[in-house]
Amino acid sequence: MTEDDGWKTLFHPFEAGELALPGNDSHVLFLGAEPGFRLPEGFGGQLTVVQGFRPSFLELERRGLRVIPQLDGGVYDVALVQGGRHRGRNEHWIGEAVAGLRSGGLIVVAASKKNGGDSLRKRMAKLLPLDGHQSKHHGIVFWFARPDRPLPAADDASAVEGGFQTAPGMFSHGRIDPGSRLLAAHLPANIKGAVADLGAGWGYLSAQVLERADDKATLHLYEADFESCAAARANLAHHGAGTPRAEIFWRDVTSEPLERTYDLIVMNPPFHRTGHGADPAIGIAMIAAAARGMKKGGRLYLVANSALPYERALSASFPRVEEIAREGGYKVIVATR
Repeated sequence: MTEDDGWKTLFHPFEAGELALPGNDSHVLFLGAEPGFRLPEGFGGQLTVVQGFRPSFLELERRGLRVIPQLDGGVYDVALVQGGRHRGRNEHWIGEAVAGLRSGGLIVVAASKKNGGDSLRKRMAKLLPLDGHQSKHHGIVFWFARPDRPLPAADDASAVEGGFQTAPGMFSHGRIDPGSRLLAAHLPANIKGAVADLGAGWGYLSAQVLERADDKATLHLYEADFESCAAARANLAHHGAGTPRAEIFWRDVTSEPLERTYDLIVMNPPFHRTGHGADPAIGIAMIAAAARGMKKGGRLYLVANSALPYERALSASFPRVEEIAREGGYKVIVATR
């Protein structure tokens, strides 16, 4: 089972007749839903999907679903949780599901065995009585009625060097990414003008930019993960750099336009690991977005894994491309528009 088809395990108890299908008057909450899921035949209810990853959010919206990036304070009859690879985030979602349900409401949780689904079930069983569980499609699904008391808060926040706050599921949770640290060490000493951080995460690079920027410089942070946007906002406020000097946009820069054109763009683009290595497609799309959003003469500062082949994409959009540092398996490249 992959994370994209975890819904098959999640919905199995309904399809197998272990759980009654929600009626048309039910309010159903679905945390962690991925775009490809299909509801079982006869599954009624008014569905609200919680998805904070912008590309998935947009795709779910295109399906005509009601999608929100975080819980909205509504009260639900059924909560579905599709767990992912991050233990802390899974436990946080379960806690949110409990908080969002009416008394006696049903919670159904699934996670792949690879992502620790059985361990998650056993941890939950120590906190409250489970009503049932099944193993199907290489995953574990379990369910229980909403307890009268809230679950213990998941210990999911992690402070890192410099006072930054992070949480499971965010890029480089619990530590400063070594690539970002290398890029920060090679940023210009006196940054001016309009600056953007593409894929800003929880705000480490942006904070380093603002430390080197003059008083008139402005910074736009673009990040596809909603929770990371919130963390970046708090982290920049902690470092004394909030609006209007820095603004944060929850946006997928590979498919949505930037707010303006910039004098300087920084980024540490993500990539997918595959069976054949690393897939640079997201980084290449972000390079194209940076080129579209760059003023003539502007500069892109990019850090990447040394093995990732970004140079061809950079040379196609930027007249001048120069590697300025290589250390610890990372490279820093400056591309001038």
